[in-house]
Amino acid sequence: MDVHKEKIIRLSIKRTMNNLEKNNFGVSYVPDREGVISLLSSLVPENSVIGAGGSVTLKESGVTDFLRSGKFSYLDRYASALSREEVREVTRAHLASDIYFSSANALTERGEIYVVDGSNNRLGALLWGPAKVYVIVGQNKIVRNLSEAVNRVKTLAAPANAVRLSKDTHCSKTGICIAPKISDENLMAIPAGTCTNGICSSFLVLGHQNIPQRIHVIIVGEDLGY
Repeated sequence: MDVHKEKIIRLSIKRTMNNLEKNNFGVSYVPDREGVISLLSSLVPENSVIGAGGSVTLKESGVTDFLRSGKFSYLDRYASALSREEVREVTRAHLASDIYFSSANALTERGEIYVVDGSNNRLGALLWGPAKVYVIVGQNKIVRNLSEAVNRVKTLAAPANAVRLSKDTHCSKTGICIAPKISDENLMAIPAGTCTNGICSSFLVLGHQNIPQRIHVIIVGEDLGY
């Protein structure tokens, strides 16, 4: 990477980390995906009961394989041969896990975590339940503010995930949200009835936390996920 561009990215990461810390999030930085596993190996006790949300970032960073290593009691909702009801039960059990892993759709330089979900299981675990939550985020997901976070979802994250999940949506066909306009009056909303097969059901902004360090953000110095 060009050294001048890299410096600007590092300054953005520094601002983001400083404000996340002010909002009572735990924060770590690792330069690459190998660093994620090295850090987690020192943070996650063996035999911990662990849940995780669906995430391309967790897969690309090696976290998914790390959780399946046999060192933990991993509540794997993607294990083979699970029935739909068994998947529901495993997902419910995530709320009582010791540790939960997720990614996010964006981090803002203001120190906020922005997450959009379709089934809301990630949002539930982020908000309440697991004693500890690790949020793994690549540097590509850092934006200046919530407007940029929403735009990132509407123009990249949601369309890419809709394609990945084989969803018959406007964004999977066109590459952009059916309601791309962003304003103070219409920051996140999708007009009723316009996207019946969509994957953007709920929108969560995590700001200042009343339980310090419960949510620990690990920023990776390379691009990961959508």
